[in-house]
Amino acid sequence: MIPYLVLIVFLQIKDSVTDPMCRMGYFPCGNLTVCLPRAFHCDGVKDCENGADEDYCGDNSGWANIFDEVHGKASEMTEPQDCCLTQFPEMCECKDTELECADANLEAIPYVSSNVTLLSLKRNKIRKLQDEVFIGYNGLKKLFLQHNCLRNISQKAFYGLYRLQRLYLSNNCIVSLEEGVFSHLHELKWLILDENPITTISQELFTGLDSLFFLSMINNSLEALPQRLCAQMPFINWMDFEGNHIQTLSNLSFVTCDELTVLFLRGNQISVVKENTFSSLRSLAEIDLSSNFIRGVPLSSFKELKHLQKLNLGCNPISLHVDQFEMMQHLQSLDLENIEIPNISTRMFQPMKNLSHIYFKKFRYCSYAPHVRVCTPLTDGISTFENLLANSILRVFVWVIACVTCFGNIFVIGMRSLIQSENKTHTMSIKVLCCADCLMGVYLFFIGVFDVKYRGQYKKYALLWMESIQCRSLGFLAMLSTEVSVLLLTYLTLEKYLAIVFPFSNIRPGRRQTLLILLSIWVVGFIIAITPFWNEDFFGNYYGKNGVCFPLYPDQTEEVGGKGYSLGIFLGVNLVAFIIIVFSYVSMFCSIQKTALQTSDVRSHIHTDVAVANRFFFIVFSDAVCWIPVFLLKILSLFRVEIPGTVTSWIVIFILPINSALNPILYTLTTSFFKEKLKLLLHRQRRRPVFRNDRKSLSTSLVWTEDPVAQQSSVKLGFLHKKYSGDSMIKST
Repeated sequence: MIPYLVLIVFLQIKDSVTDPMCRMGYFPCGNLTVCLPRAFHCDGVKDCENGADEDYCGDNSGWANIFDEVHGKASEMTEPQDCCLTQFPEMCECKDTELECADANLEAIPYVSSNVTLLSLKRNKIRKLQDEVFIGYNGLKKLFLQHNCLRNISQKAFYGLYRLQRLYLSNNCIVSLEEGVFSHLHELKWLILDENPITTISQELFTGLDSLFFLSMINNSLEALPQRLCAQMPFINWMDFEGNHIQTLSNLSFVTCDELTVLFLRGNQISVVKENTFSSLRSLAEIDLSSNFIRGVPLSSFKELKHLQKLNLGCNPISLHVDQFEMMQHLQSLDLENIEIPNISTRMFQPMKNLSHIYFKKFRYCSYAPHVRVCTPLTDGISTFENLLANSILRVFVWVIACVTCFGNIFVIGMRSLIQSENKTHTMSIKVLCCADCLMGVYLFFIGVFDVKYRGQYKKYALLWMESIQCRSLGFLAMLSTEVSVLLLTYLTLEKYLAIVFPFSNIRPGRRQTLLILLSIWVVGFIIAITPFWNEDFFGNYYGKNGVCFPLYPDQTEEVGGKGYSLGIFLGVNLVAFIIIVFSYVSMFCSIQKTALQTSDVRSHIHTDVAVANRFFFIVFSDAVCWIPVFLLKILSLFRVEIPGTVTSWIVIFILPINSALNPILYTLTTSFFKEKLKLLLHRQRRRPVFRNDRKSLSTSLVWTEDPVAQQSSVKLGFLHKKYSGDSMIKST
């Protein structure tokens, strides 16, 4: 059986190896000369004429399917047949020579005919097995004793079962087993001891099991493996010790395991792998060391394993060397899930020419293994193997928000320049804010351009793109826009706060002071954005950790400096600025309401309160919607909470840039002053064709007197200015 399985696996792997006629990142359509990029393989769509791009997508390396095919079906009964047993309990079901007595409330082994070949006693109340309890069942081949809470098994309990091939003792209460308890089972091939609180096993326990093929002891309490484990099991082919408490592996544990093909040590407490631990396992095809505490693996640990096809090192705090896999040319499946690889490079995976499946923690790591046909994860929520932007919705939003942001801010700059205002210093601040927000639109515009450029072949250029000066420049531009915008909004809020809460104070910056403050804000924003370029060893490639070049992810960078800096900016500077803005607007509204209550015109001040409250609410609400998700993302990262990539992509592409698109509307287009001026300008444009010949006699003052709405608004503005000494600041901004 084993040689045939080896042949099948070999043929599958041979077909999946990259054809040398295909260039890097492309794989053949079976025996055709057509080559398709990796993104087209195993995506659920048949792109090859012969459908070869969807063949062998499952990871069949090693012996992963044997347990499902054999062990999973071991307890299944055959098709209904006439019963050939003369004696058996009434509550049991008999088919041919197989007897099913599951859930029958049995407290002891029942008496059945001696010609029984399969006996299933699952989920009963059998607590112990006495000596020679199966003495009359010489033809029994399969015995199922799961879920009985067995505690005591005598040394001669299985005496007489000379033809038994499969013994299932999983999900019981076995703490220890006497030496030689299996010594009479000379033809036993499968021994399942899963889910028992077994603490120790000795070499003598397996005496007589010279035909054992499969040994499974999952989720027990083993703390160590005995030396020369296979001494009494020379033909053992499969060992599964998943979920135990094994802490160390001796160099002598597997010395005599010459036929061992599969070894599972997943979910133990192994911290050290010694130099020659696996050197004697010359037939090993698969080894699983995942979910342990392994920090390092010697480079020559797997040197002698010429037949090793599948290696799982995932979920370990391991540090991988650049030459870690140099001697593993025959490996076909490599699992490195949840492993940070700060020194990752293409050189690390180049020696593994036959590698067909690889599993990483981060999507961007796949860029370093372009010769591997199947690589996961398939996306980071922002990019996929095909495109820089993962889906069409993101692509549409990039262009829409880029256009809205650029057009809105440029429009406000133009209108603010065309329509003169009494408060020129404030107008200058708004123009500078629009310039900062416009940079976000430029950033999104170029992201859209590069998405079009790499459409359908992104992974071919992903590594070059994320390390390019263009990507870093766009990241710098986005960070500059974000931080300058935040600082300017904080300054504008404080300026309004002083004017409204302390209307009679002389703390008002003049034109020169305003210019100095605005220049200082740009300098601070520039320093914040440029700092990650200062020391790449400390910050890493700060802006090149994803396709959109924005450093928002909490776990994007492995460098301590980059992590600390990202948290310091988003949970330090930006969070403090947000708190100041919220506090200031609440204080301003309370101050305006208190002043309004002192006036006699109740209807007027109620209308004004509603208008001011609505305006302040939308300003604070827009800031909260844009920034609270970012704060939550960073806070959750401190608690190591996994954030779906799709959530982060929406924050980067939609939520964060939308603040730059809303600022022109909230700080200009909704103000009373700007709306009245815009009405006046439009009114003048409508009247020009009528009075074309009298254009010189038409003046601005005449238009103001002929426009009752504007006149009424002007009178109202003047009244409010007298009643609320500081409220004129709100109406003009």
